[in-house]
Amino acid sequence: MDHTKRVYNDIFEMLPTEENPSPMVRINRLNPNPDFPLFAKLEWMNPFGSVKDRAAWTMLRDLEKRGEINEKRGIVEPTSGNTGISLAAMARARGYHMRAVVPNKVPLEKKLLLKIAGADLDVISDELCPAPGLGDGSINLAKTHAKAQAHRYAMPNQYENEHNVQAHLQTTGPEIWRQTDGRITHLFVSLGTCGTVSGTSKFLKSKNPEIKVIAVQPTEGHDVPGLRNVSQLGVSKLFDSSLVDDILEIEFRLAYARALDLCQNEGLLAGPSSGLIFEGTREIIMRDKKGLGVMIFPDNIFKYTSNMAKHIAGLMSGTQA
Repeated sequence: MDHTKRVYNDIFEMLPTEENPSPMVRINRLNPNPDFPLFAKLEWMNPFGSVKDRAAWTMLRDLEKRGEINEKRGIVEPTSGNTGISLAAMARARGYHMRAVVPNKVPLEKKLLLKIAGADLDVISDELCPAPGLGDGSINLAKTHAKAQAHRYAMPNQYENEHNVQAHLQTTGPEIWRQTDGRITHLFVSLGTCGTVSGTSKFLKSKNPEIKVIAVQPTEGHDVPGLRNVSQLGVSKLFDSSLVDDILEIEFRLAYARALDLCQNEGLLAGPSSGLIFEGTREIIMRDKKGLGVMIFPDNIFKYTSNMAKHIAGLMSGTQA
């Protein structure tokens, strides 16, 4: 394939690699310190719309290589949206069916996108993010489907699958190292399944152990789909605390305010998880004074317009005749 011409045989050739990285854009008007260049890595530029393209593709390819999926045996996965959207679109394009188990609190936009991408939905009363536990917890229910209907479903299980970490070890980390010419001093990420932070950090620290990795978490009782704070990380088997230097807790409503700031001042149509990361980044910039930072922005604002209307006062004003 020739990335210079941007002509591809199928959508999968567009997935990010070191030779075809997702873009990084410098933060200008909103950077509080000119001595600390700051870049946003725009993961919504991936072909299926989020950072989860990377893990979804790696997990799906592993299932294919092991002969776990075919035209009759598809996949089932608990999801707060992005991984499910990526998996559903990829699976259907390759001839497999997909069943997504989704918490009811996930924004309507994401539920509709899952159906548009080709997934069958189980929408259940659960936390905003899939959680372990009794009864009908999203993860529990997906595991039940995979066990009771093993002839019909394989479960990638993004919360325990090491291929989630490997995706970022093989792509995200090398991309950032190359894009910054090895000058990166700070990496800023959020916490979800923790594949992104573990894989990217592992690669970058292998290149320079002095790189600081800062994870930004929302406050308890948050309303930011896809994110977790440390108290919720028991569900993930992929979090390695030795790869993280700082964990900042940010009031979750600031995720929406800062997302709006990024949209209106930088032209970056970033989602609330990116807004949360940016707020945490501002704190570290003021603390450390100098460096070169990269923020991984997971997805864009389009899946969260209803949440934005809920959390940004006056946003709906003037939208109706």
